Amino acid sequence: MTDDMPGDHRSPMVIRSPKDVLSAVPYLLGFHPDNSLVAVGSGGPNGTCAMRIDLPLAAHPAADGDATQDIGERLAAMLAHNRFPIAVMVGYGPAARVTPLMDAAGSALARHHIRLREALRVEGDRYWSYLCDDLECCPAEGTRFDITTSTVAAQATLEGQVVLADRAELARTVAPLAGTARTSMRQATGRAEERILAWADGTLDDSVVRSRMIAEGLPLVRRVTGRIGSEDTPPTDDEAAWLGLLLTHLRVRDEAWVRVDLDRLGDHIEFWRDVLRRVEEPYAAAPACLLAYAAFSAGDGGLANVALERAFTADPGYSMAHLLHDLVGSGIPPSAARLRMTPAELAAAYEDDVPGRRDGRGDPETERRAS
Repeated sequence: MTDDMPGDHRSPMVIRSPKDVLSAVPYLLGFHPDNSLVAVGSGGPNGTCAMRIDLPLAAHPAADGDATQDIGERLAAMLAHNRFPIAVMVGYGPAARVTPLMDAAGSALARHHIRLREALRVEGDRYWSYLCDDLECCPAEGTRFDITTSTVAAQATLEGQVVLADRAELARTVAPLAGTARTSMRQATGRAEERILAWADGTLDDSVVRSRMIAEGLPLVRRVTGRIGSEDTPPTDDEAAWLGLLLTHLRVRDEAWVRVDLDRLGDHIEFWRDVLRRVEEPYAAAPACLLAYAAFSAGDGGLANVALERAFTADPGYSMAHLLHDLVGSGIPPSAARLRMTPAELAAAYEDDVPGRRDGRGDPETERRAS
């Protein structure tokens, strides 16, 4: 499931008709959905929430009634938990796959006292309403629509919002770079790894190596993040490779985390997207999570999810990825999940100035404060 909430920078979309609904959904998700059920909650205390889930793979999902009921209950429970009194449901795909899931979700919404304002199914360039039985308004062959001509699309375009063709295209925006760029980064990563190995060869004490990673990593994070959004050039290949390696230390990773500027999220998204695409796969988990956090904080749940997929590919057990995955999937508004810790508070939490603790042991990752 993916979850996407408009951030504070997005103006409210005025929804007056089914065509407005269909125009709004791609802008809420960031891509045109397919084979999906989308639930849009509104009227709550935290704006609008759009949640997407893949349709069951079975040709006849009714055969797996328990799973269908569970999906419907999960969607309704998330909307209820976040106090959305009104919902709109849109299913993208053939009736045999959409209708059983739509029925289950509708029943679950009723149990949670959430009013279903509209329920639509989309296939190709036509839509059908589950709530309208007026053949003049909603003919049996469906109603043609074109979202590119809608007022909602025009408003979003004026605000600079971009909709990608599908989720696969969104995933490609965080995919590793290829060609000469990859060759150059592979060479830079080799140099970074040799540097660490030279440290290890010079001492039998692992804590010394970890202490040096902090001593090198914190100034590097401060330097490169301080350039975000400025006219300075992005990190060189050697800087990006060295950063990726040092981010494997949780103290260094957390320094980057607290320095994600909530007032300049767009710049931080592009910075961490660039770093993620450049680092070698073994070092992708940390920058992927930093990108996911910045994207979710900006209300871009779709980008957050594809970034987290990169993190899980690199390290299936990476705990920050699991934490963020739970946050994104919970339906809570991004404003409620933003980290409110300053770099000084982080240093105090790690007790940086206490002898014997600069090696980073006992990293309190599971005790991070999100509020």
